[in-house]
Amino acid sequence: MDYDILIVGSGPAGQHAAWQAARMGKKAAIIERKPSIGGAGLQTGTIPSKALREAAYLASRTGTQGMREASRTARYGVMAEAVRRKDMVITQQESVIVKRLLKSGVTLIPGEASLVDAHTLEIIDSKGVSKKLSAEIILLATGSRPRRPSHIPFDKKTVLDSTSILNLKKLPGSLLVVGGGVIACEFVSIFAALGVEVTVVDSHEQLLAYLSEDVVGVLAESFENMGVEFHMQERVAAVSIEEGRTLTLLESGKRLYSEAVLYALGREPNSQSLNTPMAGIELDQGWITVNDDFQTSVPNIYAVGDLIGWPALASTGMEQGRAAVLHAFAGKTHAMPEHLPMAIYAIPEISWVGKTEKEAKKEKINYVVGRGHFKESARGQIIGDINGLVKLIVDATSHKLIGVHIVGEHASELIHTGQMLMHFGGTVHDLVGNVFNYPTLAECYKLAALDCMEALNKSALP
Repeated sequence: MDYDILIVGSGPAGQHAAWQAARMGKKAAIIERKPSIGGAGLQTGTIPSKALREAAYLASRTGTQGMREASRTARYGVMAEAVRRKDMVITQQESVIVKRLLKSGVTLIPGEASLVDAHTLEIIDSKGVSKKLSAEIILLATGSRPRRPSHIPFDKKTVLDSTSILNLKKLPGSLLVVGGGVIACEFVSIFAALGVEVTVVDSHEQLLAYLSEDVVGVLAESFENMGVEFHMQERVAAVSIEEGRTLTLLESGKRLYSEAVLYALGREPNSQSLNTPMAGIELDQGWITVNDDFQTSVPNIYAVGDLIGWPALASTGMEQGRAAVLHAFAGKTHAMPEHLPMAIYAIPEISWVGKTEKEAKKEKINYVVGRGHFKESARGQIIGDINGLVKLIVDATSHKLIGVHIVGEHASELIHTGQMLMHFGGTVHDLVGNVFNYPTLAECYKLAALDCMEALNKSALP
């Protein structure tokens, strides 16, 4: 064999698989078809969108209406600067990743890889030159891409997906966003905060339909305050480009005009070029099926990250890559954490871990809810985030924490306190008895815990 392990894809999952293999003394290589390292996580998804979000957030702090009061020229300047800073972050982070991989002894191979058999990959470089490499273990981590239905006329200028919108050099006067999920909400908040007139079209009754209604309510109110217009429980029939602007026709017959359209309804797996039938790998509508150890139907071939579907997060992909390598070379079954933190980097942020109230009711769990509002904490008042909220869901019998839902600034950071408590089987009493720095937003955990205790005491009364 040429290598102990060949990894296809250099995103977060592939990187962490390579580092783990290197730490175990294995000869590892990453094959990447794109000219840059990092996959969607660094180049076209996670990092660039969050960098733009940061610029939009700072702009929104200049006034209650964000940049809406600024001139059109000034707003164009904000977007250009935001894109410049986004590109700078990507370049710096890519340099860090490449240096770390090379320092670990991981070989980087440019080219597009496809399976020849269970141990062999054919790699075709940018010049069309082909070579074959073999390995004991093959790990597939090619990620996913935005879903692009054939009837939507994507042109990367006025009809955009979540990749092409990252490269806009100036702001459109108006933007119609198709979708009400994570990616859609993040871009809605970015462009609305920068003063763009944003319209949302989604088939569901509420944004982020699977989340806690009161938490989503804070986000929706924030969007409304930024002037976002909603067309919920509507579906898009067609999109066309007319005289430099877009026309979105809804199934209800409504006609909506805008300067640009962002289509943000789902993603698709990058499995089409892997030639999986040659190795006998089973697919489920393009997604690769794996067991609990991330093995495909071919035992020495593993798959991780977006390629295997839910939860399709950079954070989980990192751990999946590490777990797959540990199983492949040490036979260790590394169970993924039961409680995975989720985050939506909108303005404001939303983050959660564990069960929602709907799920608790469905499972017939006797529970209580406690809320700690940012406006009740000195830090929330200092930073001006008075609408933020920490919501705890506690089992009324065991008093264990079974769900945490946060909306507001730094929600993606705050969630880890609840996650760790849940991981170690902590109770609401642990939060009540803990000391938090003052003033901090983390105090809202204690406020919410005290609210839970009050509910528990009431439920214990005869």
